[in-house]
Amino acid sequence: MHLEGCLTPALLVELARKHGEKLELRLVEERYKTTTFLEFLELFKWATSYLREPEDYARLAEVTAVRMMEEKCHYAEFTLSIGMMLLRKQNVERNFAGILRGVRKSGLRTQWIFDAVRQFGPEKAMDVARVAAEMKSEGVVAFGMGGDEESLPAADFVRVYDYVAGEGLHRVLHAGEMGEPEAVRDAIEILGSERIGHGIASIRDERLMELLVEREIPLELCPQSNVCTGALSKLVGVKEARIEEHPLPKFIARGVPVTLSTDDPAMFRTSLDDTYRAAVEKLGVATQKMVSLTEASFRHAFLDAEEKREMIANFRAEATRLGLL
Repeated sequence: MHLEGCLTPALLVELARKHGEKLELRLVEERYKTTTFLEFLELFKWATSYLREPEDYARLAEVTAVRMMEEKCHYAEFTLSIGMMLLRKQNVERNFAGILRGVRKSGLRTQWIFDAVRQFGPEKAMDVARVAAEMKSEGVVAFGMGGDEESLPAADFVRVYDYVAGEGLHRVLHAGEMGEPEAVRDAIEILGSERIGHGIASIRDERLMELLVEREIPLELCPQSNVCTGALSKLVGVKEARIEEHPLPKFIARGVPVTLSTDDPAMFRTSLDDTYRAAVEKLGVATQKMVSLTEASFRHAFLDAEEKREMIANFRAEATRLGLL
């Protein structure tokens, strides 16, 4: 999930008031109802413009972490849009210190993915990569890139991804969300991406799915997000797709590694509970498959081997206690 995408309308109104602007909650809630990817990008840009000081980020982090603990989330890898912070000439170190301060109050175990904006170009992406490398000791484990995946080819970012690999950071990329299956293949073969954000276009390419299975590269699937951005509509070729048309069950049946996520939960009006419930009730994923899907989130996490084993063991013990294993 993107931390900035956890900015609820109510919290946005609160931050706006702090900065001397009065926003009406009802109108903010209406603006959050996006149906296309462009609308979502504009919403993200506008909403995050109220994150202006480290204290704003700290407040967002605290509220979000508390909510996740209430949902019984034990570990989270948050994506941070460092590219937007740099664009706004904010102090990344101070913002990140505020975020860590906010999260610590909840006790949630977190690690961080520093994200560049693809359409800003490779030089701006390298700026983000350098900051990520400098802050590894603070829990930054990966470099990622979101934004408009159709704006620039993957080959433009080879130097950036080679750099982060050399710095010992994991590599992730949004691909195959609004783009074609080739975008996913490029993310893997050109940039060495270890996980793919969304990747739903892969369902149209059997050989690509074979590659994902062979290399055990997971797709981070976010069904509600794909509905709200129009990505699912584009995939299935209809004006307004229903969540029931999402390819999650097909990926599971094909053996493609997948995880289930919320992406930008506040902006897509969902939660971790809602996402899992939708997988069962609307996509027909059986309970046993849901247990495997949940465990996959731990298995594909960027954790060291010992901590990963401990988390999986704890999860299996709880699943057994509940009669799910």
